[in-house]
Amino acid sequence: MTIIMMLMLLLWAVVVPLVSFWAWRTLDWVWLTPRRIERELRRQGLGGNHYRILYGDAKDNVRLSKDVRSRPLPLYCHDIGPRVLPLFHKAIKDHGKTSFTWLGPFPRVTLMNPESVKEVLSNKFGHFMRPRTTPLAKFLVQGLLSHEGEKWAKHRRIINPAFHLEKLKLMYPAFSASCGELIRRWDKMIPDESCLELDVFPEIQNVTLDVISRTAFGSSYEEGRRIFELLTEQTRLVIPAAQNVYIPGYRFLPTPMNQKRSQVDKEMKRILRDMIEKRERAMRKGESSKKNDLLGILLESNMKEAEEVQGKKSKNRGMTTEDVIEECKLFYLAGQETTAVLLTWTMILLGMYPNWQAKAREEVLHVFGKNTPDMDGLSRLKIVTMILYEVLRLYPPGSWLLREVRKPTEVGGITYPPGVTLLLPILLIHHDTEFWGEDAKEFKPERFAEGISKASKVAGAFFPFGGGPRICIGQNFALIEAKIGLSMILQHFSFELSPSYIHAPCLVFSVQPQHGAQLRLGKL
Repeated sequence: MTIIMMLMLLLWAVVVPLVSFWAWRTLDWVWLTPRRIERELRRQGLGGNHYRILYGDAKDNVRLSKDVRSRPLPLYCHDIGPRVLPLFHKAIKDHGKTSFTWLGPFPRVTLMNPESVKEVLSNKFGHFMRPRTTPLAKFLVQGLLSHEGEKWAKHRRIINPAFHLEKLKLMYPAFSASCGELIRRWDKMIPDESCLELDVFPEIQNVTLDVISRTAFGSSYEEGRRIFELLTEQTRLVIPAAQNVYIPGYRFLPTPMNQKRSQVDKEMKRILRDMIEKRERAMRKGESSKKNDLLGILLESNMKEAEEVQGKKSKNRGMTTEDVIEECKLFYLAGQETTAVLLTWTMILLGMYPNWQAKAREEVLHVFGKNTPDMDGLSRLKIVTMILYEVLRLYPPGSWLLREVRKPTEVGGITYPPGVTLLLPILLIHHDTEFWGEDAKEFKPERFAEGISKASKVAGAFFPFGGGPRICIGQNFALIEAKIGLSMILQHFSFELSPSYIHAPCLVFSVQPQHGAQLRLGKL
């Protein structure tokens, strides 16, 4: 036997098993496992869409989303579920409240029962985890949002001090300074004895960007604004790609989109790394000077964590610079987006319902007069709080939460096999007449007059910031900022919907007004 023949046999012996192995893995991924899980779910009485190889419901989702975006809603219509979550709304209508859809080869079961949602979010036995993200996700945000187990617990412990109420009070000057600049700008823009038509959405996005820049990075907030610009650009590059089926290895191809994502990611990390390392050097020299911004508090907490575990295994020490970079990105994207859409929808709804605008203004003037709102007075704003809660109910910034089943687990009488993703549709539960009454799709802030616990018929039906151990760490930050911003706007301006306003809520990163938020503002 010649050497060439021996090499060919050896190559054949290696290549054939390798190809066979990957062929089997691919077949199992795109067909055998999805079909097995589908049979198991249907055997237990669940209905849902039939699995279609590789793509699942991706094409239907694109088609439904395109269709609903072409048709705005009537004014005063708050039944936004069919427009914002068309695929899930249709599946529930066709197959029942507990039904399944497909993200590629991965099944997603929609849970509409608040008790089941509470059980999943509490994660008592540790069987529910954040879904594994595609490699594209690393270009956007990771941090606390994506960690699990010991790493999540460590990061949460380190970050918690930055969001304690006493620390948030120290950030009050940044909140009021940014909102004050908005008020002065609008005051100059609006003619005396007249009104101005304005799309307030980008205006409010700018002010919340300014707030998060100041509160996150203090005196370095101009650099912070550049980070946000890069994050916004990265969102436009990542979100469309994430909505399609991810092909392993595709991100390594030198396509223009892949190259651009990498460039943006590198620049963002470079700016953040420079800021972090500069602050760390100052702190080591004793020059921390009691920084009251999120980065300073986070780094101080991180250094304490590292000192407390000194001598232990290295994996238990504080966060690395890369970890801090990811947490800063998360501060930015989640913190700015949540408050921007909350304030925007609040102004739109108060423009629709001038009686509630008048009630809120009367309360604000009673508590603060024309003075700049203070932290102590915010807790006395009962009507403003009711309004904000009702806006969060009807137009929650986040439309759903996802949890992946890692071990066979029973929820609501159904045993879910590993590989199933449980979809907790915040928006659809917030609008369900079974939990909120026949007026569930109407704007009625008075339902929160006695607090959250008595607003709905069923406990746990209101969870705009999630729930359980992983409840949003920044919820107090968002509500404080929203109360200060709304109070200052109500003190100085009246507003109503413009005739050019088109009511078209849509899902981008959050629930946003598709065609802007055109209002007519007048000075008081």
